[in-house]
Amino acid sequence: MTQLLTIRELIKSFYSRYENFCRPALKFLLAFVSFSMVNGGIGYASVLTSVPVVMILALLCSFFPINFILVVCVMMILLHLYALSLETVAVVGCFFLLMFLLYFRFAPKDTVLLLMTPLCFILKIPYVIPICAGLVGSPASVISVGCGVVSYHLLHYISANRASLETGESDSVFALEKLRVIIDALMNNREMQVMVAAFAVTIFFVYLIRRLPADHCWTIAMITGILVDIVVLLVGDLRYVTRVSIGGLLFGSLIAFLIAEVLQFFVFNVDYSRTEKVQFEDDEYYYYVKAIPKNTVSLADRKVKKIKGSEKEAPLKKKTQEALREPEEHGDVPEYRVRRSNRNRKENV
Repeated sequence: MTQLLTIRELIKSFYSRYENFCRPALKFLLAFVSFSMVNGGIGYASVLTSVPVVMILALLCSFFPINFILVVCVMMILLHLYALSLETVAVVGCFFLLMFLLYFRFAPKDTVLLLMTPLCFILKIPYVIPICAGLVGSPASVISVGCGVVSYHLLHYISANRASLETGESDSVFALEKLRVIIDALMNNREMQVMVAAFAVTIFFVYLIRRLPADHCWTIAMITGILVDIVVLLVGDLRYVTRVSIGGLLFGSLIAFLIAEVLQFFVFNVDYSRTEKVQFEDDEYYYYVKAIPKNTVSLADRKVKKIKGSEKEAPLKKKTQEALREPEEHGDVPEYRVRRSNRNRKENV
C-alpha cells in the first residue's frame, strides 16, 4: 500500500510541477480520441477523416478551453452528415442546439462526461459513466450523461441506416419522409430511453450515498449504484424488450467497479481507523465535527551534495597531525598517556 501511495504522490507532484504542459497534452489526447471516434462512426466527409487534419484540430483545441473540443466535435458531425443528406443535418442540428441550451445552462463543467459517454459505449463499458459521475460530479451531471447517451444512439442509428438516409430524390415529400423516419427512430428508441433512465437513477443514488457521513460511504455508493443500474436495466428489458445482454451487463458492471476503485484511490483515499470526533462551541452554535485523515505518504527530499577530494581529506589530515603533535607538546610520552588515562577515568566516574 505504501508503494501505491508513493506512486500516487509522485504523479500528483509531477502534474502540479508541469501543469502548464500536462493540461494541453491531456486536452490534445481527449480531442484526438473524440475526433477519431466521430470519423470512425460517420466518416462521410473524406476531407475530415485524414490523420493530419485530425491532429491539427486536436492541437488547436489544446490551446482553448475544454468546451471548445465539444464545439469542434459537433461541427465535424454536422459536416459529415451534410455529405450524407440535408435532412439528417436538420434533425441532428436541432438536437445539438437543444443539447447546448441544456448543457451550458446546467452542467457547463461536465464536458469530459459528455465526450466520454459515447466513447465508453464504443468500448462496451458504458456502465462506468454513471458510477464515476455520481462519485465526482453533481446531480446536474445527469444532463451531460443523458446528452451523451442520446448522441451515441442517434449517430449509431444514422450509421446503421446510411443507405436509406443518403441523398436521393429531391422531392419534398421524400425529404419529409426521411425527417419523419429519423425523428420516429429517436423518439421510439426504448433501449436509449431505458439507458438514460437507468443512468439518471444511478447517478442520483451514488451522489446521495457518497455524501453521507458514514464510514466507507464511497464503496457503499459504488456497490449500491451498480445494483441499482442492473435492476433498472433488467426491469426496462422486461417491460420494453430492449434485448440487454446479461453477460455484458455483469462484466461491464465489474469493470465499472474496478475503475471506480481506482478513481477513489486518487480522489478519496482516507483512513477510517484514525477517525476523530471533535465537539466545540462558540457564542451562537455547538459544533460536532468528524475528522477523517487522508492516506498520505511524504516523499523523501533527496539532495545530492558534491564534495571534492581535497575538501574531504583535509579534516582527516588535520586530525592526524594533531595526534602526532600532541605527545611532543607534553614532553614525556608515557607520563602524558598515564595522565590522560586518569583524566578519562575520572570523567567516566
